[in-house]
Amino acid sequence: MKKIVKIITIFLLIFLSIYSDEEKVEFRGVWIASVDNINWPSKPGLTDKEQKAEIIDILDEIKSLNMNAIIMQIRPTADRIYKKIGIEPWSKYLIGENGKPPKYDPLEFFIEEAHKRGIEFHAWFNPYRITLKPKEIIPENHVVLENPDWIVEYNERYYYDPGNPFARRFIENLIVEVVKNYDIDAIHMDDYFYPYPIKNKKGKKIPFDDKKSYKKYGKGMRLEDWRRKNTDDFVKNLNLKIKRVKPEIRYGISPFGVWRNKSSDPTGSDTKAGIENYDDLYADTRKWIKNGWIDYIVPQIYWDFKLKVAQYDILVDWWAKEVEGTKVDLYVGHGMYKIGTTKNWRNPNEIINQIKYNRAKENVKGSVFFGFDKIQDNTLKIRDNLKKKVYQERASLPHRKDMEKQVLKKNKN
Repeated sequence: MKKIVKIITIFLLIFLSIYSDEEKVEFRGVWIASVDNINWPSKPGLTDKEQKAEIIDILDEIKSLNMNAIIMQIRPTADRIYKKIGIEPWSKYLIGENGKPPKYDPLEFFIEEAHKRGIEFHAWFNPYRITLKPKEIIPENHVVLENPDWIVEYNERYYYDPGNPFARRFIENLIVEVVKNYDIDAIHMDDYFYPYPIKNKKGKKIPFDDKKSYKKYGKGMRLEDWRRKNTDDFVKNLNLKIKRVKPEIRYGISPFGVWRNKSSDPTGSDTKAGIENYDDLYADTRKWIKNGWIDYIVPQIYWDFKLKVAQYDILVDWWAKEVEGTKVDLYVGHGMYKIGTTKNWRNPNEIINQIKYNRAKENVKGSVFFGFDKIQDNTLKIRDNLKKKVYQERASLPHRKDMEKQVLKKNKN
């Protein structure tokens, strides 16, 4: 009986493989931001029915464009839009400042509706940000107030201290609880590890005040190396914890688009960006790729083909080379939010040409878009152009296609 089942499985997989070769294999994702009510919900305090209706509209739009993944921000500022893990408060972007929590579970509803439409669900976390705007007050009874040594104030905003191992462990474990309790497909982290440097009126960078944790945990390391180690430890440890609980869950990060300029490192990109991951955000993305601590990376290459200081094609080429020979998938993050804002971005085919450029690169496996409202508004006919010029048909997800091939190979042997 087992032999018959094995034979049937082999023929089925061969059939699916032959059939699937006729369709596209490409990751097509979109970020949906909840912070400051950018995408969902459209405003705080909507009824459960109104919130659900907006979720349905978003997912129907994604499906209609033949996209296959949503990266949904479920913890924007040390808060939550999910019900089962109540360690941090409900997000004010969901319920308002003093609103009542929804009777349903927004995250569970989002996941179920995405899966109904064949859309993969990536749960997007902002790890360290506690407050978004200057002089915001941390909500009463927030767990972080019980641990004041976890907090660093920078530019009138509050952050979990990346240099405090207990704060890092708290965030890691919180994320793992979501992995345990929800049927998500991936964990996604954005570019906000150490905060982007801010300059004062004299043009000098305002230092990030982590002197206390550096003195306590620095162990004689250079400050910059210690900060990079803190980020490395977080990325590595979170990966281990996720895989220990659910090995099938993917883990991805979308860093700022420049690792280092060539002027800082001869192996860096031929760019002149004012910010560099390695030096300013203490994020050594190259190490994460090399060591396989992540499953995919989505550099935010939010620039156009004509921007000389950070040219789109130059950066795509650089990142494509970085993932070569590794098991880390590369998707490109596109700055769709810029459509219509400047001369170069008034070209209705800028994003379309970027997608076509990606497809010519063997190591680029897809795209993710930030600026979902541009799609909804059909700015410069971007929605029409996506459907007519690049996303005419549905596409299989690259990693799922790879799993199919592995199963087929295993059964053949």
